[in-house]
Amino acid sequence: MEAMSKAAMVLLVLAFVCCAVVLYAPLTDLVVISLLKVTTGVLLAMFALALVLGRRIKFDPVLR
Repeated sequence: MEAMSKAAMVLLVLAFVCCAVVLYAPLTDLVVISLLKVTTGVLLAMFALALVLGRRIKFDPVLR
């Protein structure tokens, strides 16, 4: 099993951090919660894109 790329790992960690902040944020800050939910969705979409691109582009050193 191949490891994730560094970009995918960073995006996943950032998405988890945003999600944790949404869960522990006070409910009175509706604008902040909404922005963090959008940010979480964007980061997860970028994470999925990084996974797809990481699998598709492979380096093969033996091209003879």
